[in-house]
Amino acid sequence: MKWRWSKLAVVLSIAMLAMSLSGCGAKEEKKPSAAGPSGKVMIYTSIYPDIIEVIKPEMKKAFPNIEVEWFQAGTEKVMAKVAGEIEAKKISADLLMVADPSYYLYLQEKGLLLQYDAPNRKAVSINKDKDGYWTGVRISNMIIAYNTAKVKPEEAPKSFKDLLDPKWSGKVAMPSPLLSGTAYVTAGVLSDKYGWEYFEKMKANGLKVEDGNSAIQNKLLTGEYLAAIILEENILKMAAKGEPVKVVYPEDGTIIIPSPVAIFNTSKNQEASKVVLDWLLSQQGQQVIVKGWMHSVRDDVEPPKGAPALKTFADKAFKPDWAKLSKSNEAIKEAFRARVLEK
Repeated sequence: MKWRWSKLAVVLSIAMLAMSLSGCGAKEEKKPSAAGPSGKVMIYTSIYPDIIEVIKPEMKKAFPNIEVEWFQAGTEKVMAKVAGEIEAKKISADLLMVADPSYYLYLQEKGLLLQYDAPNRKAVSINKDKDGYWTGVRISNMIIAYNTAKVKPEEAPKSFKDLLDPKWSGKVAMPSPLLSGTAYVTAGVLSDKYGWEYFEKMKANGLKVEDGNSAIQNKLLTGEYLAAIILEENILKMAAKGEPVKVVYPEDGTIIIPSPVAIFNTSKNQEASKVVLDWLLSQQGQQVIVKGWMHSVRDDVEPPKGAPALKTFADKAFKPDWAKLSKSNEAIKEAFRARVLEK
C-alpha cells in the first residue's frame, strides 16, 4: 500500500511540475511581441497641418511600434526639398504625399520610387500606377467659391469662363502655380482648355494671385474677394463652421486632383513604410482622410461633410494630361509668370 501511495505521489508531483512548466510557457507568450515592422518612418507631405494632427493618433493606434515623423509644406516647397536631397544623394523621406500627380511620373522616370502593390490598392478606384509605383490616396478638387453674404446664388459664377465677366473685376483670386501644386495643375488644365489667352484676360480683369489657398479663404471671408479659384476642402471646412462661403462645381468642369502616395526606393525602413502606406489606403485610413474634407479614392467611403459624391461631378470634370504636366513644369510656370505675375 505504501508503495502505491508513494508511486501516486510521484505521479502527482510530475503532473504538477508539468502544469507549472506549461504555465510558465503561457506567461511567456503573453509578453509584448517584437514581431512586425517598427522604427521611424518620415513622411513628406503637403496635407494641411491640422489634418496631420487628425491622422497622427489614428496611426499611433494602428502602429504603436512605428514612430511616424512629418515634414509639411506646400507641394512646390516639398518638391524643392526633395530636389536638393536628390542632388545630394541623400533622400530623408520614406513616403511622399504631395498634391501634384504629375510629379510622381517624374520621380518614377528617374527610378526613385519603390514598386509596391499594396493589398488595399485593389479597392482604390482612381489614379493608381499599374505597376504599383504610386497610388492615389486623397482627392482634392479645384473649384470656384463665393462669399454668400456678398453674392446671391443666382449671381454667382457657374464656370471658370464666368470669372472673365467685368462684374468680378479685381474681386477674384487664385493661388500661385509657382507655390501650390494644385494651382499648378489648374494653370496647366485651364491653359490647355482655353489657351493662355484665358489667363491674360483674367489678369486684365484684375485677377489676384496669393501664395496659397489659406490666404485666399481668409480674404474671401472678409469680402475682399467675392469669388475664388480654390481647393474644395478649404471651403467645406469654413462652411461647416457657419462661415458665408459656398462651393460651385463649375459647369465647364471641376479640376479633380487625385494626389498619390509613394515610397522612395532609398527608404531605410521599407517594411514599416509599406504597412503605413497600406493603412492609408484602407477603409479606416481613408475615413481619416475624409475628416480632412477631401474625397476618398475608395468607393466604399462616404464623401466629406457638405460635399456631393465624386461621381456626381466626375463625368464632366477636366481630364488633366499628367504626362504633359510632368514634362512641362518649368514651361507652364514661366508662361503663367509672364502673363499674370509680371507687370
